[in-house]
Amino acid sequence: MKHHHRPETQEHIALAIMTKEAEQITALIASLRKSARDIDKERQQADVALRGALDVRRNNLMVTIAALEDRVSAIQGLIKLDRPYVRHRMH
Repeated sequence: MKHHHRPETQEHIALAIMTKEAEQITALIASLRKSARDIDKERQQADVALRGALDVRRNNLMVTIAALEDRVSAIQGLIKLDRPYVRHRMH
């Protein structure tokens, strides 16, 4: 007996892509948070001149993390609304 596979709908494909994207961004955020913690540790041992540069790096990481968190929230919101296809219309 043959099994017939249903063709994937655009909505199903978009949902899978968005779910994968949210997972990847979440992993990236975790990695960036670790980098920020590493900078904090490095800063404790750094001289005054280096501390300023480390502060700039850490602040940039935190801004990037915030933007990525906003992105994940938006993706999760569309998934919860069962409207993953909206994302593709926006691009």
